[in-house]
Amino acid sequence: MIGRRELLASLSLLGAGLVPLHAKAKAYQGPPVDRIVVYKSHRKMFLLNKKTAVKSYDIALGFAPEGSKEKLGDGRTPEGDYRINRRNENSRFHLSLGISYPDRNDRKRARQAGIDPGGDIFIHGRGKFFRRVKGDWTWGCIAVRDKEMEEIFDLVELGTVISIYP
Repeated sequence: MIGRRELLASLSLLGAGLVPLHAKAKAYQGPPVDRIVVYKSHRKMFLLNKKTAVKSYDIALGFAPEGSKEKLGDGRTPEGDYRINRRNENSRFHLSLGISYPDRNDRKRARQAGIDPGGDIFIHGRGKFFRRVKGDWTWGCIAVRDKEMEEIFDLVELGTVISIYP
């Protein structure tokens, strides 16, 4: 059983940003991440603090990565500015951070075209079933290795802007 002293020490460390946000992550002691930038054509994702990259990752995208996501099942990763809007510690892809696609403009465009814009776009790990998959393989999400996802999950807060470029 945890004692009062240990509980208070843990709470003070959490407030100082030195305790992981979830059980799978390590404590991070660098500058806070205030933006994510993804360059689809280069298969790179950067975590930024005041326009300076603090981390970079190689990524996999949707199985049909060229162009912006338009409809459910097209295998494309959306392009534009979104926000991280949810966290999932129990993802079948290890851990995941939700991206706010589709936004109001995406839904309007889809409604005008008479199509379903899709949704459930995430930054996620690979999980046990996709560890050895090569190339672009997701349904439109952004995938990284599980260890990298642990780090990203610990660094990125809800509301963080993510800009996804072609």
